[in-house]
Amino acid sequence: MSIVPAANMLRTTVSDDSCADSAAKPNCERPFAVSWQRELAAAIRNPAVLRQRLGLPINAEFASKTNAFPLLVPDSFLQRMMRGDESDPLLLQVLPSAEEAVLRSGFVSDPVGDENARKAPGILQKYRGRALLIAAGACAVHCRYCFRREFPYGNEPRRIEDWQPAIDCLTADTSISEVILSGGDPLMLTDTRLRELCQKLDAIPHIERIRFHTRLPIVLPSRVTDEFLQLLANFRSQAVMVVHANHGNEIVGDCEAALRQIVKTGIPVMNQAVLLRRINDNVEALELLCRRLINIGVMPYYLHQLDRVNGTAHFEVNTQLGLELVKQLATRLPGYAIPKFVQEIAGEPGKTTIGFL
Repeated sequence: MSIVPAANMLRTTVSDDSCADSAAKPNCERPFAVSWQRELAAAIRNPAVLRQRLGLPINAEFASKTNAFPLLVPDSFLQRMMRGDESDPLLLQVLPSAEEAVLRSGFVSDPVGDENARKAPGILQKYRGRALLIAAGACAVHCRYCFRREFPYGNEPRRIEDWQPAIDCLTADTSISEVILSGGDPLMLTDTRLRELCQKLDAIPHIERIRFHTRLPIVLPSRVTDEFLQLLANFRSQAVMVVHANHGNEIVGDCEAALRQIVKTGIPVMNQAVLLRRINDNVEALELLCRRLINIGVMPYYLHQLDRVNGTAHFEVNTQLGLELVKQLATRLPGYAIPKFVQEIAGEPGKTTIGFL
């Protein structure tokens, strides 16, 4: 499978430099007035610039290792990193590492069986009653553990008219009651294109829910505009929002404000996290994440065991440690604040729960 970086799908004009804001502050709050497209266009794409902005020594070794899966970090996410800290849990999620080039047994290009689940152009179906649309091939951040870092996004629909075969397929299958918009990230679409796609889905009588899987409210909170919130409120189908944060330090400032705005619409908002070595593989980090989420009305939904995609072995945490961490959470938090520890296994009819509380 050929590597098609998500960054290649961007329509905006970008540069290798960052915007000229002040040095990183962990709890910086930014106004929503700046266009999210302009903020994304100014995102950092050069590892040396990222390290410079954080007051870290520049190591040219990593600059050549980002060609296949390039670095992409919006300024808002940068502002939540601790200056001068090589082990910052947000930095470790996005900073290229020499360990990505190490091939490990059991780590493959398609660990969750996306290729075999392709039902039609743009549609994956793994579970009964649900279908997933690859709504966009781009993201606003490049997480180094991404399980779709080698996904062939170039083969999927791009223009709104290209989606008609997928819409026809969903219309014909009355067993599908929920459509999941994923990618990439569906919120990379403009409000106009997102509305057009959702209106087509909403017009299918047996579709009951439209679910958004997105990291943009976390890494690019300015994407949560009044227009987008209004869009969510106008569906016949029930809208559901699933965001992706891995550490409590992500849920501050403009990110916290954006999540509160989504929660106020009244739609269900949940979080998926991935268990990651050196980032959240301790009970204190997971407790902080769950507390900050539940305190603003976002339900901790899943804690995922790492999907074993090429180049990510250095992020993997032993499942026994993961089980122990979830058990420890149960002694610190109420049941509704504890995520389910799961793993996606290719070919299985649903997420596999790892152990039980």
